[in-house]
Amino acid sequence: MTYCVGLMLDQGLVMMSDTRTNAGVDNISTFKKLHVWEESGERVLMLMSAGNLATTQAVVSTLDERTKAPQERAPSILETPSMFQAAQLVAKTLKDVISTHAQAGQRADASFGATLIFGGQIAGSPPRLFLIYPEGNFIEAGEDTPYFQIGETKYGRPILVRAYDRGATFEEALKLLLVSFDSTVKANLSVGLPFDYQLYTTDSFRLGTRGRIAATDPYFQSISSGWGDALKSALDSLPNFKLED
Repeated sequence: MTYCVGLMLDQGLVMMSDTRTNAGVDNISTFKKLHVWEESGERVLMLMSAGNLATTQAVVSTLDERTKAPQERAPSILETPSMFQAAQLVAKTLKDVISTHAQAGQRADASFGATLIFGGQIAGSPPRLFLIYPEGNFIEAGEDTPYFQIGETKYGRPILVRAYDRGATFEEALKLLLVSFDSTVKANLSVGLPFDYQLYTTDSFRLGTRGRIAATDPYFQSISSGWGDALKSALDSLPNFKLED
């Protein structure tokens, strides 16, 4: 399984993903799920993936190849005039890859499906964020839905619902995401460290700070232990339930 979150802020976009993939409890590997493309001064594109690993790798590889040798019927995401058209291209690529895998040879037990978070900015329009489904359709983040999650979403969602603030700084957003990811890791063994993150500042048209957070990272350890202590303290401060005699 996977856990990825894309946030829209006034300051820009924040992407974070885990790196764990597994085909059973005794077959766990680490793979990058956060991919970026950049034309400095003109566009920045970011993609995160959840689902069948072969499918997501094929999608990323196909998009990469087209940036090197675009074709008339399959233009490059570095050539699309808008984020909406870039999202359409990514969605069609995902749908085509899934269809090809499903029809070729003997089908495996596992699904070929995958879900993507795609975001960025192209000159002439504001930053945009999309959630792309395996069927090739997608939705866009907005005022009512300013962030997207894919993968194992339920454990990390409560903190996002309660504490997300579009006016947050990048530093505050990363703190929020680490709490969300820590809650997910604690509850589900199929999500694990290290975590990759990528920042993008609105109208910069260049990739911002990126990094990888390991289990031994001192800040993450302080967030993990501090959040646990804070929850226990908050629970202890609430009045006890009163049983009737």
